[in-house]
Amino acid sequence: MHRRPNATVIMKRATSPRHGRKDAARAARPAPRAPDGRPRPHRARKRFGQHFLEPAWVEKVLHAIAPAHDETFLEIGPGRGAMTRPLTDLAGRVLAFEIDRDLAGALEATARPRLTIVEGDFLEISAGRLRSLLPAGEGSQPIRVAGNLPYNVASPILFRLVDLVAAGVPISDAHVMLQREVADRLVAAPGTGDYGVLTVLIRHAADVSKVLSLPPGAFRPPPAVQSALVRLRFHPPDPPVQDLDTFRRLVQSVFTRRRKTLANALLAYRGADAAQAEGRGSLRPAEALARAGIDGSRRPQTLAIEEFGRLADVFAAAALTAQL
Repeated sequence: MHRRPNATVIMKRATSPRHGRKDAARAARPAPRAPDGRPRPHRARKRFGQHFLEPAWVEKVLHAIAPAHDETFLEIGPGRGAMTRPLTDLAGRVLAFEIDRDLAGALEATARPRLTIVEGDFLEISAGRLRSLLPAGEGSQPIRVAGNLPYNVASPILFRLVDLVAAGVPISDAHVMLQREVADRLVAAPGTGDYGVLTVLIRHAADVSKVLSLPPGAFRPPPAVQSALVRLRFHPPDPPVQDLDTFRRLVQSVFTRRRKTLANALLAYRGADAAQAEGRGSLRPAEALARAGIDGSRRPQTLAIEEFGRLADVFAAAALTAQL
């Protein structure tokens, strides 16, 4: 009789003997069961920001994602597996990252072929480690991402995806469920209250659009906020910049003074890195703004991404000149 292959499960190792004994004892305990003998549903854990997608909404989300049988997916936060199982059936391969060890174990118990369950924190995954999880020959193939992101770490996960793309991981797109407030910030236009660091740094690396609104009832337990499914299509940095680190630090610095004029807000950037203060110190904010062709009386939230790129290039060129 042909047996269906089991899912692959990759567990994080305990960091100490004490943790190892604790995990072993926990794993040995039988799963809690209801009076009728069936396993009790996993109770959402607040510390992981768990709100599980309801089965009635899975088909709508998958329709928006449109997985194909020859595609590899990373799923972030599979939870109880409501989307993991049908996604695995539709896609070529799924790597599901789950930080909750109980949920990871439950997913393994309902094995699917072509499914790898990685127990651990997605924020800690490196580009090299991610490539090692893919079968030989698939490391250069386009990878797609899907996930119901915990609201408390949604922004860090988005930045992690951008970092992985910058490190050469071939992620083509991502469909992620987010708090609507975060989704609004991602698609905000310059000059609006929602426009800020998240908007600029994510859109510098991806085209972003909202594709589906999800009410609180789409999840269990229902969150206290509205949600949205957002699509990110990754692309090379646009505009290209001389030094990506300079661009990122400049954006982060000036938005700490978003109510100030750029001439004043840039003072936060000049003081952000004492080790290179000499290299940038000779370039006054007014001079940098003039070279970039930007009016210093404007506020940070009025600058388009292309203007941030021009300004960052001015500082990067000045720092390079100072080192010669």
